Amino acid sequence: MDKKTMTTQEVADRLIELCRKGQVLEAQQELFADDVKSHEPAHSPTPPAIGKEAVLAKGKHFASMIEERHSGAFEDPIVGGNHFSFVCKLDATLKGMGRVVWNEICVYEVKDGKVVSEQFFY
Repeated sequence: MDKKTMTTQEVADRLIELCRKGQVLEAQQELFADDVKSHEPAHSPTPPAIGKEAVLAKGKHFASMIEERHSGAFEDPIVGGNHFSFVCKLDATLKGMGRVVWNEICVYEVKDGKVVSEQFFY
């Protein structure tokens, strides 16, 4: 039996569900396409990445930078066509950067039930 392709809304809901459980890397592994692209602003402490393995490595690198997480939240997604976005809030102490507070807009593109692009604005 073929597995049903997830809709953009289903991908968005699943990503938020896993992120709220602290399972960000698991969400990337499950929901990202093999050729996913991750875009970051020029001032980001992590570089852009292309390909699932590179995006996973980028996520692991960022997680390793967190010395202490003071608070964080993932707001409900807003879906439009094959894109969705949500606000991610993070208050953490990062190695080499001190305490930072991010209110970040995360934008995702979905194709064939998988995330093919993510872009962050903060």
